[in-house]
Formats: sequence, C-alpha cells, structure tokens
Amino acid sequence: MGLRYSFSRKRSRFTGLIALVSMLGMVLGVASLITVLSVMNGFAGELQQRILSLVPHAYLESSADGIADWQALATDLRARPGVVAVSPYISDKVIFSGRYLLHGGVLTAIDVGAEGEVSRVPQAIVNGSLERLESEPFSVVLGSALARLLGVMPGDSVEVTVPRITVTPLGAFPRTKRLQVVGLFEVGAQPDTYQAYVSLDTGQRLLGERGRVEGLQVKTLDLYRAPEIVRELAPTLPADITVRDWSQTQGSLFRAVKMEKIMVSLLLLSVVAVAAFNIVSTLVMSVAEKRRDIAVLRTMGASARGIMVVFVAHGLGLALVGIGVGALLGSLLATYIAPVTAFVEVLLGVKLFDPQVYFISELPARLLGGDVLAVVLASLTLSLLATLYPAWRAARVAPAEVLRYE
Repeated sequence: MGLRYSFSRKRSRFTGLIALVSMLGMVLGVASLITVLSVMNGFAGELQQRILSLVPHAYLESSADGIADWQALATDLRARPGVVAVSPYISDKVIFSGRYLLHGGVLTAIDVGAEGEVSRVPQAIVNGSLERLESEPFSVVLGSALARLLGVMPGDSVEVTVPRITVTPLGAFPRTKRLQVVGLFEVGAQPDTYQAYVSLDTGQRLLGERGRVEGLQVKTLDLYRAPEIVRELAPTLPADITVRDWSQTQGSLFRAVKMEKIMVSLLLLSVVAVAAFNIVSTLVMSVAEKRRDIAVLRTMGASARGIMVVFVAHGLGLALVGIGVGALLGSLLATYIAPVTAFVEVLLGVKLFDPQVYFISELPARLLGGDVLAVVLASLTLSLLATLYPAWRAARVAPAEVLRYE
C-alpha cells in the first residue's frame, strides 16, 4: 500500500512534482558523493605512489655528528629479517641560483649504485643520466619542475648555497659551489619542485661530512609492514641511532588527505540530507491528501502502528528509487571519469588539468565497494529518519473528525 502511494498516478500534480524533486535530489546527492569519494581515493593513490616512489621505507639517523662506520652498520642491517636493501645519504636544505631566480630546495647526496635498491629515483630520470653523478664531480640531478623554475637544462650549471660557513681572512661567508646539471627526474608530484641529488662524494665535500654520512635509507619487504619491522629493529641498534619509517616522515600528508576526504564526505552528505528531508514535505502533503483513506483504514480495524508503517514504506519507496539510481549513476561516472573529462575538454576546447600545474593530465578515480555501501546506508538512514515524523502524524489522524461530514 505504501508503494502504491509512492508511485500512484492519481496523486495531485503538485504532490507528484515534490516527490519527483525529492527523488532527483537523492539521485544527485548519492551520485555526487560516490563520484567525489572515488576521485579522492584516486588522488590519494596517485599521491602515495608518486611520493613514496622517492621515499625509502625507513631512515636511520645519528643524533651525533653523522655515522662514521656506516659500512659496517649497513652490512649488519642487510642481514636483518625484513630488510631488503640499505643505502647511505646526506641531506640538507640549500638555495639554488639559476638564470632567473633563487629557489630553496633539498640537496640529497646518495650512493648512485645503491640508490636504485631503496627508491625509484633511477627509473624517474627523464633527461640525462644518474650515473654521471659518479663520473663527473660536482654534478647534480634536478627535479624537472625545479629546473624549469631555475631556467636550466642538462649541460647548464647552477650555484648552490649550503648552510655552512667558510672562514677567510676577509670574514665568514656562506659556502657556495657551482654544480653542473647532468640530469632531470620527474615523478609528477611535489618533490619535482624542490629535490636535487648529488653523488655521495660530492655531498661529503660540499656539506662537510668527510668520511661520514647523515644516515641510512632502508627498504623493507613490504611498505605497509615497514613500521612494524622498524619497531623490531630499534632496540638492537646503537643508542645514538634513531629510526623513522615513512609513516612518520610522510604520515602527516596522508593523514591530511584522509581528513580532507572525511570533511568533503560530510559536506556532500548534507546534499543527501536535504534531499532526504524533502521527503518530509512529500509525506506531509500525502498525509493531507490521504486523510480520508487513513480514516477508512482505521475504521476497518487498521492500527495506528500499521498506518505509520504504510507511510514509512511510502517515504522509503521514494528514497530507494533515488538512492538506487544515484548509486548506479555515481558508480558509472566514477568508473568512466577519465573519458568523461576528456570529452568535456574536447567539447569546451580547454585543458581542465594542465600537468605542469596539477601534476596530472586526467582525474584519477578508484571506486571502492565499501564507500558505495557506506553512502547507501547513510542515505537510507537519513531517509528513514525523515519519514518518521510525517508517518507519526498520519497515525494520529482521528477517523471521526475526518468522516464527520462525509
């Protein structure tokens, strides 16, 4: 009976229009929420893949002035369970001087031969060669976006100012050195704008770490088990060695992405809430239209609870159609968001996502069944809550007052 009320053609046109608007609002809200959650999942996946491709699973650092006997420590670590590879590094913040401007960045000295075992830096080279860092002293590989900002290409040179002081008879001056650009790397993420690499020997000379390294980069068997493996390693290391895994060095970024997803979900859920509470208007008008039907049912023995169930089913019938269509539409849109975006770009003649600005050329999307289920359940809950008050009002209709003048 409730479903007959929901889809009957005998309703007034105005009531039917309100019901249609309620369903369309539900479709729009559910589809938008599913699509946006899928796009945010895609962005999080892209961010994780691109940034963590340059970031080792864990770092070992000395609280003293670097690690002197790092070769022995690296050999010991490679023998530990769960550790796949170890590579030394020295890193510091510097100022790069190019043709056009000064730009801050991070200069990291690496063991070129071992770096490929702990990160994907060698695979990210798009121009030049990482191996030339070893064969050519005082050479550097820059992020592609950083090189573009500085106005340099392989074969040019950049001046690097490091946070070290050189004392001369004329006074103390910051240490500067001109480095030859021998390559560019690109991962399509923020490190392209600030990261640069030099060989370990160049880094030791430039940053004043003669024979020492700042720490060791560690790759574990599984990226997601790295925190657990690191916790097992920590008690067995020397007292002056501290260990940090990627969730500590990059965790704030991914926590921020997760929090952003939650906040956007809550904001878009308000659209679903508005559509759900439009059902209140539909049911209130239906109750006003069906007062005589309610009175007849009550005189025939229907209970107040039965009348309430009828109008709850009436509201949920409208909501279920909107939620079902919205979930289907949102899933299809999330699955085919890339070709849809490409079609819009062709139609409008504009590039919506410039890779030089957004690091992406198309919207990434990752549809998760858990997200779809959560959206559907949340929408059903809001719809159920929206039906309770009008259904309760319907159950309180007094048959005698309605039928008095019939």
